[in-house]
Amino acid sequence: MRNVLAHRAAVVGASAMLLLFPFSTAAQADPVTQPDSTPQLSAEALPAELVEAITRDLKISPQEYLDRAAKAQELGSYAEDFRAEHPDGFAGAWIGLDGQPVVAVTTTEAAAKAAEAGYTTRIAPVSANGLEKTLSDVNGWIASLPKDVASQINSASIDVLENRVVIDVVNSPVGQALNLPTLLANVKVMLSPGGGGPVERGPLGGDTYITTVGELPKTPIAEISVCSLGFNGVDDSGQSYNISAGHCNPAEGQPSPVFLPNHQNVDDSQQIGAFSHSSVGNPADKLDYSLIKLNDAGVQAGLDRPAIRGANGTALQITGTARPVVGAPICKSGQTSSFTCGVVAAEHVETQLFMADGSNRVINGFAGTACTLAGDSGGAIVTGTLALGITSGSNASGAPNCTEANLVLAPEGGTANLGIPVADIVATAGSGLQVRTNAD
Repeated sequence: MRNVLAHRAAVVGASAMLLLFPFSTAAQADPVTQPDSTPQLSAEALPAELVEAITRDLKISPQEYLDRAAKAQELGSYAEDFRAEHPDGFAGAWIGLDGQPVVAVTTTEAAAKAAEAGYTTRIAPVSANGLEKTLSDVNGWIASLPKDVASQINSASIDVLENRVVIDVVNSPVGQALNLPTLLANVKVMLSPGGGGPVERGPLGGDTYITTVGELPKTPIAEISVCSLGFNGVDDSGQSYNISAGHCNPAEGQPSPVFLPNHQNVDDSQQIGAFSHSSVGNPADKLDYSLIKLNDAGVQAGLDRPAIRGANGTALQITGTARPVVGAPICKSGQTSSFTCGVVAAEHVETQLFMADGSNRVINGFAGTACTLAGDSGGAIVTGTLALGITSGSNASGAPNCTEANLVLAPEGGTANLGIPVADIVATAGSGLQVRTNAD
């Protein structure tokens, strides 16, 4: 028997996330209709811990948080249709610091169309298609570099606000000496109160799970992995899952068991299921996600509910799903840092992940500015009350807390996290997998 009150802190500290960047019954509430007709909870129904994170990190009111999240989804839908109609005229879309939507275009004709629909427009030299082509070329170039050189490149992403691709490079002699191929244009190198219902006792997204390669009692404490539960889901057959991060599976491709930790006796932790699938940079999808197939104990514990929370706090009901839109407000849940909030900084990021065998893989996702610490991997990211993504990585994984992370990283642009879009996970996973919502 192990005393995990003493050891648990060591486990959490040792189970850092992949460094991909430089840098009981849930309370019910009636959905309200936001500006884009996306059902979300009312501001009064948000958990107190989430309200605190919104006002602390975003410095806006809970209602403005919901309104901006809804505007972002409306903008995302419009941008998708606009791009299909004007493939060479669309250059990106985002929510500005003032909360207003902006559409970037390459021609005055496209600008007139967007303005007619009521959007603020900005003329940009390169289309979104052109930026994505450049990003693909950049990653092809990175993949061709020697490992000791490629390892100095943290990530590449599309900066729609500045209409360019940004390569984040380690501030090292090798990084500073990198010469971009002349064929890569449009690239910049950067050296890097009250409400919500009662606290729930059963497990939810944002809470802790532990996992091992073998039998739990035979696994040394230092080899037990700690991650956060993500969104609860269900497939066409009615099988329940939890959607988490792929790198949380300690044996990729194997059905590693997943447990709810018993803080008094880790060997007596309850198994709630096992990884049925995990993907970390698979060339077919370039995602970092896992599906935890829940057993009867996991379902009975409450992991069939459409809710998340941060670090054992008040539950937040999930009302639908969303897509990343630059500038959209986001909040992430996690077992280490609870609820923290920020905005989507880039809706398309590609980063190189180096494996233990010396190979490298590409991870696709979106960038956010919410502080994320070691152990938060796999946790849920929401915009408003909509499921947006799963936490994959962070530039603050080694920090003891978000206060220190924000102070240390402020000169380098602040905290950054990598999210994997839940829409991409659902589309890739198949079997009719869906995120559970309170409309189910």
